[in-house]
Amino acid sequence: MKRSLRLLVPLLLLAAACTSSPDGPDDGDGGDTVPPAPSGPHWQPRPGLTWQWQLKGKLDPAVDVQVYDIDAVDQDAAAVADLHRRGRKVICYVSTGAWENWRPDAKQFPKDVLGKGNGWDGERWLDIRRTDVLEPLIAKRFDLCRAKGFDAVEPDNMDGYNNDTGFPLKAADQLKYNELVARLAHDRGLAVGLKNDLDQIPQLLAHFDFAVNEQCAQYGECDKLTPFVKAGKAVFHVEYELPPAKFCAESRKLGLSSMEKKYDLLVWRLPC
Repeated sequence: MKRSLRLLVPLLLLAAACTSSPDGPDDGDGGDTVPPAPSGPHWQPRPGLTWQWQLKGKLDPAVDVQVYDIDAVDQDAAAVADLHRRGRKVICYVSTGAWENWRPDAKQFPKDVLGKGNGWDGERWLDIRRTDVLEPLIAKRFDLCRAKGFDAVEPDNMDGYNNDTGFPLKAADQLKYNELVARLAHDRGLAVGLKNDLDQIPQLLAHFDFAVNEQCAQYGECDKLTPFVKAGKAVFHVEYELPPAKFCAESRKLGLSSMEKKYDLLVWRLPC
């Protein structure tokens, strides 16, 4: 998961909300008006959906939400099917911008595409300019998501150009790579979310079906996500260091699907 690099806490893992039906939000709490749903061949998550983000520990499928975001490798097809039987949509967590040394395919990444550590044990930034190497590897990861029955992917570490990766990445490199990631997901019938990368939302909005954000309230950045909501696309948002009383009023006003989580991303959640 893309944890904010401004807070380098010890590694605890690999790695909301207004109410609505899975196909659309309630007209009440999320904002003054509900935008039209985008059209497309894959799932189109609408603003206001409630969600659970669990990337560590034994999966609890009984949380009363409409969307689950879980790990691509740690959870199997049976877990995804069970969530579907319970009426949930399911997002597949995949790191696309950083290498993780515990993943089954870790040895398939050449050493020359591995950059500096990103602040978390066992993780290193990837040279996203090397699409010749990364495209087939990410495609295989998305194939796994599709094979397990997921509805969408959450590609993580999508803003390397704004970090000290060990590579001279530029904004144009990030845009090209993020667009590639979105295309690979859509080619497999999967919705795809933009993880953080707030500064490039204007250029990437058309390519992504929803957003996942960490700590926009803590850093006073949540207004940058409004283009997604205005386009009828959900924003799944978490805070780690602020209680709901500090951000839920703004989240409701902006139409975000917000909750407080702990950095370990276990079951515990405190939604708006």
